[in-house]
Amino acid sequence: MSIACCCPILECVYCLACARWVWQKCLYTAGHESEHWGLATVEEFEPVPRLCRLILAVYEDDLHNPLWAPPGGYGIDPDWVFLRRNDQETQGRATPYLIYLDHDNADIVLAVRGLNLAKESDYAVLLDNKLGQTKFDGGYVHNGLLKAAEWVFDAECEVLRELVKKHPSYTLTFAGHSLGAGLVALLAMVAVQNRSKLGIMERNRIRCYAFAPARCMSLNLAVRYADVINSIVLQDDFLPRTTTALEDVFKSLFCLPCLLCLMCLKDTCIMEEKKLKDPRRLYAPGRLYHIVERRPCRIGRFPPVVRTAVPVDGRFDHIVLSCNATSDHAIIWIERESQRALDMMLEKDGIMRVPAKQKMVRQESLAREHSEEHKAALRRAVALDIPQAYSPSTYGTFNEMEKAESSAGSSERGFL
Repeated sequence: MSIACCCPILECVYCLACARWVWQKCLYTAGHESEHWGLATVEEFEPVPRLCRLILAVYEDDLHNPLWAPPGGYGIDPDWVFLRRNDQETQGRATPYLIYLDHDNADIVLAVRGLNLAKESDYAVLLDNKLGQTKFDGGYVHNGLLKAAEWVFDAECEVLRELVKKHPSYTLTFAGHSLGAGLVALLAMVAVQNRSKLGIMERNRIRCYAFAPARCMSLNLAVRYADVINSIVLQDDFLPRTTTALEDVFKSLFCLPCLLCLMCLKDTCIMEEKKLKDPRRLYAPGRLYHIVERRPCRIGRFPPVVRTAVPVDGRFDHIVLSCNATSDHAIIWIERESQRALDMMLEKDGIMRVPAKQKMVRQESLAREHSEEHKAALRRAVALDIPQAYSPSTYGTFNEMEKAESSAGSSERGFL
């Protein structure tokens, strides 16, 4: 009799718990993830909208007569496009890309577009979907994306080497969106590990901007390469947050809300400590830039704010149940909102009338702050006992740390 009486009480407790979970998830917004991060500056965020437009340009067949140019155009000189690779030339090994010589900004850019749902060949990158099964430089990476990155590196290594030799003062930048973002993130890691083949000695000459990236590397690698890789995420974008296999995500686009809800429920049942200790769990790569433009219980878009950090825990681990989860993934929206954010930063700088000399001092100060933040993130990863994480103090300097990484990476890789 007593057991029978307890059943309604247990059912009520269970229903209340479920209602509380649903309520919290519905109120959870992407802005909560980055509310304690620092604000991005003009100097570090300036390349973002420009590289967005360059990625959009990869979709064009003829850049002299563009069909889908954003407002204001692509802002590039078609004659500075050094080479292009289409679907036939990549043979399904990677998504189409181009190499652009940006003489205005002293930059050699390799831009990779995202998945084109109309092209079956693009799915070839996703077929080998062994998430967290491939080791690289002491961590784990997405197997299919690593193969695509290796193919691009092998195909364009000599071209990039010649361009770097011809323009010794230029930086080498990799930029990509969605699937292409995961590819360029791993491509940047491959390039860093093989700088001698590119004729580059300095690690800081290689940069990567991953827009709406897939989760493609383990936490220790995501933090370790934060000085090279920058991930840009617009508000509620689903892809950097979902741990679902990439091919399953793109196969289920028409019922994606159902998939996201199931993943949300699954992640809720996993302890945070267990997530951090899982060496095969993949994360969004590098330093994170979060563009926040909507507020809880408010309608419409507000002036965007860009926050940045190198987080260890709380690294876009929770799926946001939002009607904008898929639209925020679109490169067009990322370009628009990043340009709006940059315009607001420039307007603020114009009002303050910062002298050129002071701007140079601010750039040097920013570089030091980023370096210290990166080291602090590495130390926190060690403190949280993240698998294969180590502090820069172990080797004394970053130069020594790079040598240790290179020796470790060369013993684990045999693809080059």
